[in-house]
Amino acid sequence: MIFSVQVVYGQSVKESVPTAFQQFVSSGKLPNGIASLTVLDGKTGQVLFEKNSTIGLSTASTLKVITSITALDILGANYTYKTTLSYTGDIDSLGVLNGDIILTGTGDPTLGSDRYTSTKEEVLLNKWVYKIKNAGIKQVNGRIIADDLHWGGNTAPAGWAWEDLGNYYGAGVSGLNWRENKMGVVFRHWSIGQPATIEKLVPNVANAHIVNEVTTASQGAGDNVYAFSAPYTELIYLRGSLGRDLKKTIEIAVPDPALDAAHQLHQALISNEVWVDSLPTTGKRLMNTGEKIVHARQDLDVHNSPPLHEIVYWFNQKSVNLYGEALLKTIGLLSHNKSDTRESGELVAKYWEQKLKIPTSELRILDGSGLTAQNRITTLAMSRIMHYAQSRPWFEIFHKSLPTINGMSMKSGTIGGVLGYTGYHTTSKGEAVTFTLLVNNYVGTASNMRQEMFKLLNTMK
Repeated sequence: MIFSVQVVYGQSVKESVPTAFQQFVSSGKLPNGIASLTVLDGKTGQVLFEKNSTIGLSTASTLKVITSITALDILGANYTYKTTLSYTGDIDSLGVLNGDIILTGTGDPTLGSDRYTSTKEEVLLNKWVYKIKNAGIKQVNGRIIADDLHWGGNTAPAGWAWEDLGNYYGAGVSGLNWRENKMGVVFRHWSIGQPATIEKLVPNVANAHIVNEVTTASQGAGDNVYAFSAPYTELIYLRGSLGRDLKKTIEIAVPDPALDAAHQLHQALISNEVWVDSLPTTGKRLMNTGEKIVHARQDLDVHNSPPLHEIVYWFNQKSVNLYGEALLKTIGLLSHNKSDTRESGELVAKYWEQKLKIPTSELRILDGSGLTAQNRITTLAMSRIMHYAQSRPWFEIFHKSLPTINGMSMKSGTIGGVLGYTGYHTTSKGEAVTFTLLVNNYVGTASNMRQEMFKLLNTMK
């Protein structure tokens, strides 16, 4: 037994992977499913192994590597988003602004995020309040307006499922995102089978009208709470159950993040003795009533987001879907003045057709994060794009964004019936490899399938 293990680990990738892949597909977990694996020589890009490599499959979050690499290549590692604080009208001698305070977004997905020191909600609000007061404004005879009209307001890719949209990972992408477009719900547990009441919202989001249908489950039952809502919906339905012993803040999507940002700035000004006489609103809401935002403005502050390479780090490390949707729209808008998600995905496919001669049929991209099950990508295309990244000056930045899973540097992906891994590794024999493994429509638990996939990938160690 010891001898046979040594033989396997002494083999080259070309020798070990074919047998391991055959054992993998014969495990009984893919009676009606399919597995695709492409392994490239990490130095030359030559195919060392491929099976079903040109069949388009659903990717789950492994698609994020294509979005990341495309963004780094087109936008540059130091690209930043800008959010502008300004005002309209005039400030009189008493410090009264006869006009509006306007916060104008350009799709920054990190605005208000707690992942970076400079983007935290309290940091931004304190800075903006200071800028407003420092301009001599003591009272606003007008409104706080969050201008979210960049990209047309708050939207979500057409292929996203209803059961995803209301949850934090399915939050839409807005022209003015705020706190990653999510909020927390803290429950109080009661007897098993009884309603789990809402103790508080973190934070208390404006216009969050929640219908709570969550019940208390037995200890160890875990989190089975789902939120049902969509961009601009008035009601958020919470359904499912929560284990009686689970002490966890449930994160859900905010239907109108720009309105929440305007509300929070409104409240921060009042707390700092700057009176605002009208309710906060957004560019989208004003547009729907036929009102246009005044374009003649005086800037008070321009906030720059963290550079793209820092956004990509968290995008891949924590698989933040919002970041992918913002990046895809940014790619489309800046490269061809098209921010529609589907059109932007088509532009990404054409980019790689021109760059690497990958047929566009191998890159059917319908979102930037992989949340839709309708994406169809081949493992050959993904592996070739991953290999290309190694030649770029920003590669080390991208490489560091990939999590370490099963002792390998790779991005994972998981949605219903879909599991995937793509990454880089150097074998014990010093062979550098780039690989992509996708599985669709497997049977059994995701945990068991992952272990089978790890066994296959271990042959490249």
